[in-house]
Amino acid sequence: MYFFLGNFSFLEICYVTVTTPRMLMDIWTQNGHISFLACAMQMGFFLMLGGTECVLLAVMAYDRYVAICNPLHYALVMNHKVCIQLVAASWISTVPAVIGHIYQIFSLPFCASHIINHFFCDIPPILKLACGNTFVNEIAVYVVAVVFIMVPFLLIVFSYGKIICNILKLSSARGRSKAFSTCSSHLTVVVLFYGTGVITYLQPKPDQSERMGKLFSLFYTILTPIFNPIIYTLRNKDIMMALRRLIAKLLA
Repeated sequence: MYFFLGNFSFLEICYVTVTTPRMLMDIWTQNGHISFLACAMQMGFFLMLGGTECVLLAVMAYDRYVAICNPLHYALVMNHKVCIQLVAASWISTVPAVIGHIYQIFSLPFCASHIINHFFCDIPPILKLACGNTFVNEIAVYVVAVVFIMVPFLLIVFSYGKIICNILKLSSARGRSKAFSTCSSHLTVVVLFYGTGVITYLQPKPDQSERMGKLFSLFYTILTPIFNPIIYTLRNKDIMMALRRLIAKLLA
C-alpha cells in the first residue's frame, strides 16, 4: 500500500506542477500569453498525468481487494515485481494515446479568436477555438475518456463491490471497522477525482457551461491534490489525536 502511495504522491506533485505554477505566474504578472508549443506541451503532460492517475487509482483499488479478500495470498500476488510492473504500466499506457490525441487537436486550424477562456490549456476550451470540423476530435475525446476514466472507474467499482461483500461477511465488528478504515481514504480520493473528471470530459457539449467547466477544473487540478494528503493523513492515529486536542483547545 505504501509503495503505491509513494508513487501516487509523486504523481500528484507532477500533476499539480503542470498547471499551478503557470497559473499563479499569469495571475501575478497579469500576462496570460502562452505559445502554441507550450500550450500543446502543457495539455499533453496534463492529460498523460491525469490518465496515469486514473489507472493508478484502479491499481490501488486492486491492491486493497487482494489485501482484504485474499490476505493469505497477498505477499505472493502483490510481490515487489508485480507492484513495479503495475506502476510502470500506469505511467506508460497513457503516453501513445495522449501523443496521438495532442497531434490530432493541434493539427486543427485556429483561425478565430486565440483567447483561451480557461485557466490552462485543456481540451474543451481549445476545441472551441478551432474553426474546422471538430466532430472527429470530440469523438476521440469520448473514446479516450472512456478508456482512461470509465474503464478504471468500473474496475474500482468492481473491486470495492467485492471488498464490501467480503467485509460484511466478517463476524468481528472491529475487523469490519478496520477494513472499512483501510479503504475509506482511497475511496474518498476516487470520488473527488472521478466525479469532477467525468463531469468535465463526458458531459455532452451543448450542456457544458464555461464557468462551470472552469470551476470543476479547479477541483481536479488544485483542490483534490491538496485534499489528498489530508485525507490519507487522517488515518494516522497520532494526527487524529493531535487534531482532537487542537479542536478541544479551540472550543475551550
